[in-house]
Amino acid sequence: MGTQDQLQTDAATDTRLGDPWVTIVWNDPVNLMTYVTRVFQEYFGLPRPEAEARMREVHEQGRSVLSAGSREKMEVDVQAMHGFGLWATLQRSGE
Repeated sequence: MGTQDQLQTDAATDTRLGDPWVTIVWNDPVNLMTYVTRVFQEYFGLPRPEAEARMREVHEQGRSVLSAGSREKMEVDVQAMHGFGLWATLQRSGE
């Protein structure tokens, strides 16, 4: 591999390492839409219209990204969603 190829690989790796992580909340057959909206308002501090829009995203598209940041912060958010009985995961934002 040439120097140019190595620089491109290094740049891609640096960009990937800098990508924020995201918390994804997934649809489930258990929780009421009003409950999910309230959790989004209370935990993420979303205004009601945005919380309702995110809840609709979860319900209609199967998932919604609710927060982005460091892996550690997203782990906290995912655990909080589990504490509320919601199904949530984290992943890099670029995946």
